[in-house]
Amino acid sequence: MKKKLIFIIGTILIIIITILLLWYNGVIIFNYPSEKRYEVRGVDVSSYQGDINWNVLAKQGISFAFIKATEGSSFLDEKFKENYENAIKTDLKIGAYHFFSFDSNGNTQADNFIKNVPKKDDMLPPVVDIEFYGDKYKNVPDIEETQKQLQILLDRLEEYYGKKAIIYATYKSYNLYIMNNFKDNYIWIRDVFFRPSLRDNRDWTFWQYTDKVKLAGYNGKESKIDMNVFNGNSKEFRKIFNIEY
Repeated sequence: MKKKLIFIIGTILIIIITILLLWYNGVIIFNYPSEKRYEVRGVDVSSYQGDINWNVLAKQGISFAFIKATEGSSFLDEKFKENYENAIKTDLKIGAYHFFSFDSNGNTQADNFIKNVPKKDDMLPPVVDIEFYGDKYKNVPDIEETQKQLQILLDRLEEYYGKKAIIYATYKSYNLYIMNNFKDNYIWIRDVFFRPSLRDNRDWTFWQYTDKVKLAGYNGKESKIDMNVFNGNSKEFRKIFNIEY
């Protein structure tokens, strides 16, 4: 009886480990949004994807791409300029994102983004990515001060680009800093297991549903790429972001 129990437990563990390995390598995706329901799909990229052939990438069922531009008050993604200049030559709708720093002033972060990201009417709104990094997972930054600096950054970006910025968040950062606040900004939420559901019952606009997909057209140290969907159809996508084709 004991040997049988050990065998059963061992078999279950092997199955679980196998599933996790398949998921980690992008063979299994726990949630794959319906292409009929979510027809507008896109990627987000950074220097981790290395050199990107945007003509190849653009032909793989995607409609938009968000490109990492800046981080904090001084960091510029080394591939941003190249990615941006090549991406806008395709039919993709392009946007740029800023990785929020809990250690920097909102004004200096805005200066960094504005200095490096062109002001173009046909671009998607700027994105502010707020998530935890380093020791911030355990030493959670002050809520009130973070919201203050984030508001400064959002206001500056809206003033310069004439568009309300999109906020990208994980559930943890959303629940701490965004929930019931910043109600005029579109939300881009990460959930790699289920369809997103926000605690304050707010609608989300973009959903990052996996970071495990492998596409053709890039050669970076990161072999996988983040995939996203827009919460609506093509007509709604064009209307919300004033897109003309």
